Amino acid sequence: MYALKEIFYTLQGEGHHTGRPAIFLRFAGCNLWSGHEKHRLTAVCKFCDTDFVGVDGEGGGKYNTEELIIKIKSLWQDQSTQPFLVCTGGEPAMQMDQLLVDKLHDAGCYISIETNGTLPLPEGLDWITVSPKSSAELVILQGHELKLVYPQNDALPSKFEHLKFQRFSIQPMDGPDSQYNTKISVEYCLAHPQWSLSLQTHKILDIP
Repeated sequence: MYALKEIFYTLQGEGHHTGRPAIFLRFAGCNLWSGHEKHRLTAVCKFCDTDFVGVDGEGGGKYNTEELIIKIKSLWQDQSTQPFLVCTGGEPAMQMDQLLVDKLHDAGCYISIETNGTLPLPEGLDWITVSPKSSAELVILQGHELKLVYPQNDALPSKFEHLKFQRFSIQPMDGPDSQYNTKISVEYCLAHPQWSLSLQTHKILDIP
């Protein structure tokens, strides 16, 4: 059984696939933070703004592979096209296994994952986005996109530029300093063209 905080249909809001219709599978739990505010100051990742605790969100619950595929097919609007999945969290690598990937592929899905890159991944994922966090050692050193929330102590972009990713994205850290963080992110991309700017357009548009 897989524990999902929420499952919903929307547009991908950030990174390479921005604007693409997608079904989000938000897996419950993370290995870098409990998700409870009382643990934030001692967490490895202190800036997360996502609720991934429990299974009480929209479409949330505990699913086996067959139930999950039925849910996905019920949400996808055009059955003649390939469902695009965004597997996120929390940290989806805590739960995603080879059985789930194989069953989702058998159902005709395109599987993307957004991971902190600290845990091994099953084989065959169609799009791998790694978002490094300060002081968290990466074990996923190659993929399709490295999307770095900026700025972070001990996670300077130069630390990752040698890794084998097709695309490198800088995403301004949200919060009280978001305007300043956006300014320095733009400046960094202009000075280092290896990097592209990723904005959280779902927040700009006020969609899920």
